[in-house]
Amino acid sequence: MSINAGQPAPEFSLADETGTLRRLADYRGQTIVLYFYPKDDTPGCTTEACNFRDDYSVYEKNGVTILGVSPDNPASHARFKQKFQLPFSLLADTDHALCEAYGVWGEKQFMGRAYMGALRTTFVIGPDGMIKKVFENVKPADHSAEVLAAIKE
Repeated sequence: MSINAGQPAPEFSLADETGTLRRLADYRGQTIVLYFYPKDDTPGCTTEACNFRDDYSVYEKNGVTILGVSPDNPASHARFKQKFQLPFSLLADTDHALCEAYGVWGEKQFMGRAYMGALRTTFVIGPDGMIKKVFENVKPADHSAEVLAAIKE
């Protein structure tokens, strides 16, 4: 992991599921949960996204913005968001530049095959643009509750 708590969050400008450009600078003054996930509409990623969805009102009450990031394109994000009624933006990191900037693009294994992909990692970014907390090797089922507990500390 190349980005740690206490460091400035790398800036970004990525299209969301509607094609609208979203920049980190647009969220200054807010706490952001920036979560990286491997692929839209796959079991673990769906579990993680739906848990964030189910807890969304708690994040809102705490003034927290959730942004999901994967290498999928905006059209894939739009289908995923609509299918599961996700109330937050999904950012398309199609060239995985943001994954690389945050140190979450790495080698993975599946059925004995090695490949490069997004590592399931979440960053809590404070209103000042600094990384407040990093969650690595995320377990999708319990992750939203874990993030909420950290935000409320």
